[in-house]
Amino acid sequence: MNTVALPSWNSLGLIPPIDEQLPASAERSPYTVSLTDFVLRFGQTSPRKIVLEGFLKYRAALHTAGLVSGFQWLDGSFLENIEILEGRTPNDIDVVTFFDLPAGKSQTDIQRAFPELFPISRDSHKELKDTYFVDVYYEHLGKAPSRLVRQASYWYSMWSHRRNQAWKGYVQIDLAPVNEALARAQLGNSVGQGVPV
Repeated sequence: MNTVALPSWNSLGLIPPIDEQLPASAERSPYTVSLTDFVLRFGQTSPRKIVLEGFLKYRAALHTAGLVSGFQWLDGSFLENIEILEGRTPNDIDVVTFFDLPAGKSQTDIQRAFPELFPISRDSHKELKDTYFVDVYYEHLGKAPSRLVRQASYWYSMWSHRRNQAWKGYVQIDLAPVNEALARAQLGNSVGQGVPV
């Protein structure tokens, strides 16, 4: 998967959804970045490091469940300069995991074996969020193409702007467990001051 350089926050404290110099370019949100680049970019304060540590543990739990193929869309206040925009730290990362099932397994098999990863109620959703600092959603890549397109369009339209209708970008990361150890090491070594640019 080819990755791109993630643009800096714009004057609104948001990742721009497009390259303003090349507005028709294919390099637009969701920006495909590596896990390590994501950690380096957003792991610059202690509260952000805590959220990222939870996110990395969540990814490890998904890998243990056999979900190792696909990608994740990441969004929410974590990707915004929320410290300046709202004078607070981010509480979590919003995550949609688009996944392929392991060979010989159904979605029901995975959900039954790892119920803690697939919330079915508000309480279980909150418990997952409290454990891993992620607000999670799932999309199986094997569903009917028309349904998958409809769901991807839904997430794109939900995540491409703030509630105040300011347009913003978000990030895509490969689900494969190839850079997890390096990302954890980088998180431990990142500077614990300031906010990312």
